[in-house]
Amino acid sequence: MPKFVFAYHGGTGMPESAEEQEKLMAAWSAWFGGMGDAVIDGGNPIGQTVTVGPGGSTTEGGGPNPLTGYSLISADDMDAALKLAGGCPALDSGGSVEVAEALEM
Repeated sequence: MPKFVFAYHGGTGMPESAEEQEKLMAAWSAWFGGMGDAVIDGGNPIGQTVTVGPGGSTTEGGGPNPLTGYSLISADDMDAALKLAGGCPALDSGGSVEVAEALEM
């Protein structure tokens, strides 16, 4: 079955209050739970980012739309992966999910 990388961008990040943090974590847990066996690797949030360019030049900050997290999902095809991504809690806080098929080599 094809694998897809869900790359999370933007959003408001972790809320300050413990109550809002618990609510957010419950939303992510429910989303992952709803995807069941499709979740290969739930992934992690992303910390510091640095982009390496030609000649070894580096730029901190990840560019104009930095990566904030990732997951690895299995789905029948791109349409199925997009449907799964549509339930991502990051979308509720202004974030986005980039969906990319990981090609077998």
